[in-house]
Amino acid sequence: MKSIKTIGHSNHPIERFVDLLKAGGVETVVDVRSTPYSRRFPQFGRERLAQSLAAAGIAYVHEGMALGGKPQSGGSYDDLAVRPDFARALDRLTARAGETSLCLMCAEKEPLDCHRTVLVARRLVERGVAMDHLLADGGIRRHAEIEEALLAKVERSGPDLFTSGEDRATRLARAWRLRERAMRGKSA
Repeated sequence: MKSIKTIGHSNHPIERFVDLLKAGGVETVVDVRSTPYSRRFPQFGRERLAQSLAAAGIAYVHEGMALGGKPQSGGSYDDLAVRPDFARALDRLTARAGETSLCLMCAEKEPLDCHRTVLVARRLVERGVAMDHLLADGGIRRHAEIEEALLAKVERSGPDLFTSGEDRATRLARAWRLRERAMRGKSA
């Protein structure tokens, strides 16, 4: 299976966005936005985006109903991750990744500011899938680097008395929950 990539469309002109995808070897974009439209950047509306990608030889699939970060029924990312439709969507992604080079797409420029990383990529990595994040400057960051950056950010003040003996997986799970709260505007 090829690694699955992620990207945020940010405020890119569509030509730049397509160039980033091509440089990353992407053959299929998987849109994980709950609402696949942008008032500020209409080039990333579902229909226009699908047309632009098709013209560049890149397929488009929308999985926002199952993998979106703002489902109608609500819930935390941990709640969303245990839903059967979420698990089935991850199954579809891993099956497709054996056939084509996938890239999960959402709006946020930075991987740690977006549910594509904090919710979806995290769960794919837990299943043993290799993940890479395509950056706005054309660079690529491995998911392990993203995890280390998250841990460093959360643990900046140093370990406390209650968490100093925890293993990396436990510390990382807590860091992901704190990141989600910060993204949703709650106090971390």
